[in-house]
Amino acid sequence: MLTAVAVLAGVVAAGLGALALADALTATGLPDPGPATTVGLPFVRAAGEIAAVIAIGGFLFAAFFVPPQDNGVLDAAGYRALRTGTVASGLWAACAVLLIPLTISDVSGHPVREHLNPVDLWRVVGEVDTANAWRWTAGLALFVTLVSVPVLRWSWTPVLFALAWLTLVPLGLTGHSAVGGSHDYATNSLLIHLTAGALWAGGLLVLLAHALRGGEHTDLAARRFSKVAFWCFVAMVLSGMVNALVRIRPAELFSTPYGGLVVAKAVALTALGIIGWRQRRSAVGALQADPQQRRPLIRLALLEAVVFGVTFGVAVGLGRTPPPPPRVLNPSAAEVAIGFDVAGPPTLARILLDWRFDLIFGTAAIVFAAVYLAGVSRLRRRGDEWPPGRTTAWLLGCALLLFTTSSGMGRYMMATFSMHMAGHMLLSMLIPILMVLGAPTTLALRALPTAGKGNPPGPREWLLTGLHSTWSRFFTHPVVATLMFVAGFYALYFSGLFDAAVSHHGSHILMNIHFLMSGYLFYWVVIGIDPAPRNVPPLGKIGMVFASVPLHAFFGVILMGMTGLLGERFYRSLGLPWQTDLLGDQQLGGSIAWAAGEFPLVVVLIALLIQWQRSDRRDAVRLDRAAERDNDAELAAYNAMLAQLAGRDRTGQ
Repeated sequence: MLTAVAVLAGVVAAGLGALALADALTATGLPDPGPATTVGLPFVRAAGEIAAVIAIGGFLFAAFFVPPQDNGVLDAAGYRALRTGTVASGLWAACAVLLIPLTISDVSGHPVREHLNPVDLWRVVGEVDTANAWRWTAGLALFVTLVSVPVLRWSWTPVLFALAWLTLVPLGLTGHSAVGGSHDYATNSLLIHLTAGALWAGGLLVLLAHALRGGEHTDLAARRFSKVAFWCFVAMVLSGMVNALVRIRPAELFSTPYGGLVVAKAVALTALGIIGWRQRRSAVGALQADPQQRRPLIRLALLEAVVFGVTFGVAVGLGRTPPPPPRVLNPSAAEVAIGFDVAGPPTLARILLDWRFDLIFGTAAIVFAAVYLAGVSRLRRRGDEWPPGRTTAWLLGCALLLFTTSSGMGRYMMATFSMHMAGHMLLSMLIPILMVLGAPTTLALRALPTAGKGNPPGPREWLLTGLHSTWSRFFTHPVVATLMFVAGFYALYFSGLFDAAVSHHGSHILMNIHFLMSGYLFYWVVIGIDPAPRNVPPLGKIGMVFASVPLHAFFGVILMGMTGLLGERFYRSLGLPWQTDLLGDQQLGGSIAWAAGEFPLVVVLIALLIQWQRSDRRDAVRLDRAAERDNDAELAAYNAMLAQLAGRDRTGQ
């Protein structure tokens, strides 16, 4: 059944690719590379993408849809899903390998048989972005396949799920969305679209295979998948609209082949939404009433799988169809490089008012705030209190994350080194402090319901497992957390990595994620309210802070004294007429890095002192209560010991 869906997607993609061949050759001016490429490339790509989503769905199913055994080993349902993911990941790697020569053939206009020499292929693959992306995809998918083979325990399945998702990232950073104006919007929306589509399609196909086998816990898996599918549908609709509007005008939807495929994909997505709604209304309800009543689920899931196969084929055909001419015929160098233009030098007014919403980090800030408030609301409905200071800290952190990535600062972070460093400091030093003080893990543990003895584990149990895992203990070690927090500065900027990465949009996303995660991890260990797998004494926490502050300051001093330019080629390629002193801007960035550690240091020390005082107060209250229960037995024993020692001294004298 899963193979049939992959074949269907490949046939649809190949058919659309053949129909769009003439327009594609006209747009590129290249000769016809032959049917092996024009038909084989879209077929292999569509079939490979189905294999990719099945791999993601298999690991997702094993990790979160069905429970493991009590000893942590996967049960039969989870093991089958895991092995499905392993096989699908291997097929995804094989398809990616095949797509390397097919892509070279496509962009050169020469038959694919001329590009089968491995030595020549390896030499030219780095010169073609799409082929290089397939090389990365093949390597990542092969790694996932090999790593997943010996896995038997549940604890590794979330890791495999994350790694399988990572194989989609090179694909999301290439193609129509990665070039031209507004490619920041196009790339971010495509990444969201791919993620949501993979979770929805992969989860559905693996759930369908599980139901056809008559596997256990189908009712539980269907209920959990239904919730995931709903939010995936919302994400796909919104991200798909953004991606389409970046590339095409509304008037071109019905007047161009590219617009026709966009409409076809929208119709397919609407059909999927209707089928999913019927699943939620009838099939899932029937399973909850009778776990053996699988027929409605299978019937609707089969129809949904067919529509998904067609949708993936249309998506691949859309990627091979030339889009309409760009709206801006002569974009500026800055717009070509970063996706948008900047009006002039950064001023306070432009930083505060010139907004450009970041689809990934801006959306994350809004979602984080909404989910947190939902948890607080659940506690209040239950009659429990939640400290307003924690809510305030979390919401301020989310607001600052939104401002840093979506305001004028977010714009100029891409265009100037000084604003990049200012955003870097906020993302790594101030936003994590506010979010850590919000205690989100504690809120989740209190707001999420417990599964109950004998019931399958749920989100609360997954969270507790993650907190007590070996990975958590490793990353919360004071030395590891401090090294990740501090060494990342030196490794990024002084190893040549920044020069290689600054011109790529995906690298900026990874840098921002690193800044946030390393800062959050460090401050979780230092001032975190949430439970942690390690209990670091207060003096150890203060030592971590005072060990990191000089290293941050020294980093800023080195930047201010450098005569070589970081990212010189990229910043000069922007051609900004007001950016004439790149070295002065870099020195300004160094001074920002040097001065940025003072304010967080004060905040951290105040938080540590308050936590220390509260800890002493709790210890005093605990001791007083213990004394009331046993009539000061501990104090009486201590006084008796002193009296005995005094008696011995008198006897000795």
